Amino acid sequence: MRDCHPTEPTHSAWQASLRLRFADDAGTTRLMERVHSGPLRVQKPLYPEGTRICHAIVVHPPGGVVGGDRLSVDVAAGAAAHAFLTSPGAAKWYRANGKVSRQAVTIEAGAGAAVEWMPQEAIFFNGAHVALEQRVDLAADARYIGCDILCLGRRASGETFDSGTITQHTQIRRGGKLLWWEQGALHGGGAAMHSPLGLNGASVCATLVGIGTPAGGALIDAMRALDPALGVSQVKSVFVARYLGHDSESARRAMFGVWQMLRPHLLGCAAPLPRIWNT
Repeated sequence: MRDCHPTEPTHSAWQASLRLRFADDAGTTRLMERVHSGPLRVQKPLYPEGTRICHAIVVHPPGGVVGGDRLSVDVAAGAAAHAFLTSPGAAKWYRANGKVSRQAVTIEAGAGAAVEWMPQEAIFFNGAHVALEQRVDLAADARYIGCDILCLGRRASGETFDSGTITQHTQIRRGGKLLWWEQGALHGGGAAMHSPLGLNGASVCATLVGIGTPAGGALIDAMRALDPALGVSQVKSVFVARYLGHDSESARRAMFGVWQMLRPHLLGCAAPLPRIWNT
């Protein structure tokens, strides 16, 4: 009999996709198209900040991803629309069963549009083999904020990530020009996890990228003061915040704190924490 992880679901691989299209309607952002296949859903559009910003909570009902699962999310915001997307809780990537789990996220934003891709943290169980790909295409004056928080193993449970592989490939274009290209691979227990040029022994890493009007020095200094494990930089229209540490809650506080400071500057609106982040 095969020895399974006690929390690891056993099922045939899911092939799930979600397609969302947002459009501006006289100052109201509406979810005009919502198409899904397999276990990826947005139940309904939400407007906790008023009608200008449409919130969508992307739900993955199985609660975890196993080897062979493929998730695809395709988001487009039309001219002047503003969409905010998040998840209801941490994503769980379980130990591989000899196959690679994959997630592909594609985001487009039209003229004057804004998209925020702010999922909650992703937990990678020991032995997971995961490929993550993200592509963002923005109009010349569109704006974007995106964040990911990666937790390698469950440190609170005494679990480490000493086997498995996580690969990431991210590209962001604005007005057809490539602004951000990042790719890499983490091998459980490998040199990059312990090298000062890599994770330096950290079990939690996070990145927030913002595209739009550059943040000034005073704002960047205020963000850096949020947490000593936080690094912040601005190069032309690309803002980047990085976090390295050992605690997912600290990473959340740092990243969401940066978002609360950056959002009013970049998108011209306040940044109340979504209620789903506290449930």
